[in-house]
Formats: sequence, C-alpha cells, structure tokens
Amino acid sequence: MARLLGVNLPDDKRIEYALTLLYGIGWHASQEVLKTVGIDKNKKVGQLTENELKQIASVIEKKYKVEGDLREEISENLKRLKEINCYRALRHARSLPVRGQRTRSNARTKRGKRKTVGALKKEVWAKMQSGGAPGADKEKTAEKK
Repeated sequence: MARLLGVNLPDDKRIEYALTLLYGIGWHASQEVLKTVGIDKNKKVGQLTENELKQIASVIEKKYKVEGDLREEISENLKRLKEINCYRALRHARSLPVRGQRTRSNARTKRGKRKTVGALKKEVWAKMQSGGAPGADKEKTAEKK
C-alpha cells in the first residue's frame, strides 16, 4: 500500500479513484491533479513510482486543503458560528438541517430514525395511571373465576 499525506492507498485500485480516498479530494480534483502531474488516470497505485507519488503529494499540498487542515478549518468555522450565537450554529448543534429545508416530513438523515409519538386510548391511559400493566386486568379476572 502506498502512503500519501497520511492515508494508505490500496495498490489494486486506479489512482483516479484512490486519490478520492483523501478527505477533501473528489473526482474532479483527482482528475486535475493527475492532469497537472501528467500521469495516466487508469494506472494502478501499485504501478506508481516513488517520484510520481512525491509529485502528486506536492501538487495536492500546494493547491488543496486536505485531511487534518480541512477538518480543522471546518471545525473552526463551526466554533466561530457558535461564539456569535447565530441561527446556523443553533441548527448545527441540534443536528437539524441548516439551510432552510423543511423538517416536518423530511430530514431523516439529520434527525435519525423515527420516534413515534402517538395518542393512547382512554382505557390504556387509565391503566397506566393506576399502575397496572396492560393485560394485567385479564390475569385478575382469570383468578376470580
């Protein structure tokens, strides 16, 4: 496995895909880096020389923020929003959509699995209030017979 900017890249994958495993590098950026360095995008990671890996690393470091630097910048931006107590920070903190999307019927990715909150029938509610478990009255009536 080749190691590039602190990330292990699998030897059997194409370099175009393997670069997308770096946080902050997508398909388009991967293609641009390979075009700049002059490496065929269909070449496997295991076939790259040390010199080619160094060239790729230098281009990425000059042009893009990746991995730890990018994560740090994003967390700093969120901290800044929280310090100024803006609405976006509140939405981030509550794990809700930030950019005005509706949440009544959607936003399942952010909100997680559904938690059903429903009304109870009067009989069930009365049993819960009296301390009896549902179905407990059936046992009592069976004992009386």
